[in-house]
Amino acid sequence: MTILQALNGYYKRLPGVAGQGWSSEKFGWCIVLNAEGQAVDVENLHDLSGKKPRPTLHLVPAALKRTVAIAPNFLWDKSAYVLGRTGGEGKRTADEHAAFVALHLERLAGQEDAGLVALRRFLEQWRPERFEDLPRGTPDLLDANILFRLEGERGYLHERSAARALVEAAAFAGDRPGSVCLVTGEVGPIARLHPTIKGVEGAQTAGAALVSFNLDAFTSLGKAQGANAPTSEAAAFRYGEALNQLLRRDSRKRLPRPIGDTTVVFWADASEVKAAEAADALAEDWLLGGADEVSDAQEAAKVREQLEKIAAGRPVAELRSDIDPDTRFNILGLSPNAARLSVRFWLSQGFGDFARALAQHYQDMRVEPLPHGWGAAPAVGRMLVNSTAAQRDYKNIPYALAGEVLRAVLSGGRYPQTLLATALMRLRAGDPKTADGRTGDIGWHAAVIRGVLVRAGRANPLVPEPGELPMSLQRDYQDAGYQLGRLFAVYELAQRSALGRVNASIRDKYFGAASAAPASVFPIIVRGGQNHLAKVRKEKPGWAALIERELEEIHGHLAPALPRSLTLQKQGEFAVGYYHQRAARLSDGKVEIDPAAFNDTTDSEGEA
Repeated sequence: MTILQALNGYYKRLPGVAGQGWSSEKFGWCIVLNAEGQAVDVENLHDLSGKKPRPTLHLVPAALKRTVAIAPNFLWDKSAYVLGRTGGEGKRTADEHAAFVALHLERLAGQEDAGLVALRRFLEQWRPERFEDLPRGTPDLLDANILFRLEGERGYLHERSAARALVEAAAFAGDRPGSVCLVTGEVGPIARLHPTIKGVEGAQTAGAALVSFNLDAFTSLGKAQGANAPTSEAAAFRYGEALNQLLRRDSRKRLPRPIGDTTVVFWADASEVKAAEAADALAEDWLLGGADEVSDAQEAAKVREQLEKIAAGRPVAELRSDIDPDTRFNILGLSPNAARLSVRFWLSQGFGDFARALAQHYQDMRVEPLPHGWGAAPAVGRMLVNSTAAQRDYKNIPYALAGEVLRAVLSGGRYPQTLLATALMRLRAGDPKTADGRTGDIGWHAAVIRGVLVRAGRANPLVPEPGELPMSLQRDYQDAGYQLGRLFAVYELAQRSALGRVNASIRDKYFGAASAAPASVFPIIVRGGQNHLAKVRKEKPGWAALIERELEEIHGHLAPALPRSLTLQKQGEFAVGYYHQRAARLSDGKVEIDPAAFNDTTDSEGEA
């Protein structure tokens, strides 16, 4: 199924959406007219409940798609068209206003409806220089969208039955040549220009086109504009309205933050509307429940339990019996591209396949203890911002990497190798303080690194490995990189036991070099560690015994000669081993060392 076909199908189950010839637009002002066409009031339509006034959405006659031509909308428009005034230079304002007046005098001629007559009279007598005389006139009207209402009535002019009849008559005019629609297979008038799509992060605020042809190189057989991809006007309207609904800020089928430069929407398709709605609800819990920085603990536990059941092979029907096994799940990622949109990725698969892929992602990325802010599940955006983005800023997530990772998550494929390299690079560079003042949380790096390595090993079963990289500390895991990471963490513990918190720990000085060239760096670390242990033996002999026992156990898994260098994969295992050991409590039944007392911040969820 194509993107446009899936969106066309989704439109059919949307409640209360605009019909053909109508669209939802933002408005801030309404001019109230009396029966003689005089402006008697100007109403503020903004939502004033928040810190800043916000325009409100109204269903109005469909906005025309403007490129460079002057094209007035019917029964509403911005101030340049309606009043002949603008806040800018207004080089075309007089022509725009003249076009608006001409359109309405033509279409309203002979109309007897009181509201339409009032609007015609208003336009016949209005002069742009009288703008300051508007009742309660305000400069804020300039360049804003404006509606009309008849004095003494609650509804707007475009909502009157006579106005609706004019709008629908124009929308279904049948004098245009028809052709077979590639979306529906039906014969009908072909859309010359496709609808404007709004809400994609980074795209033009006025909207951008998903389907367009602006150069001869994009056309074929001499066809112009939409004739190159024949889509009926009805199908084009439906897919545009459906996508704009998905992209609304308050939509529950849109990820709240873009991933890199990609805005992501999702929806389910099923033969029964209730089955599709049930799948949508479950997907919203999984995808949106893990998207917030702080999630409700009970809700997070519920989502984790559900994903663990799916990962264990349990069918989706056990979680929600009202989900049809044949339900399809669609995920669309859109990126800005000048006046057009780029499809970063498009996945359409069975809902069960989607559920298993997301659950497997949860299992592959999981480490113990959980990183701070893990939430219900490792949301892709938060995972990337904490492991790959400079300054942990969403704007710094590598764009191409974000798309590749999300595709791997949703399809169950291998994570890109660049994810491993980027996570290791950011880990070596050190983490700046986050907005809440936290530093040193490497749990997200460890989770990402483990996920990449686990999937890579699963995809290459013939490569001899010591087994799947462990989720939590596994002392007998026979891998040099993992054990060297543990060794580094214990020597860091020795330093902090002796000196407390220092400005530059061995992690700050040697982590990157030790993980890349152990044979060259570890002798320096060991010499320093012996000095630290000597001090700990004098002040805290019980602690010294625990640390020395841990060092002895780790050295038992290592060859006498340390490797001269570690591959990128082994460096990843080094980081995971370091994270596991750094969080481990050491105890002999009498004495205990709690690593949380030494770390700059805690890495585990629930500790702050």
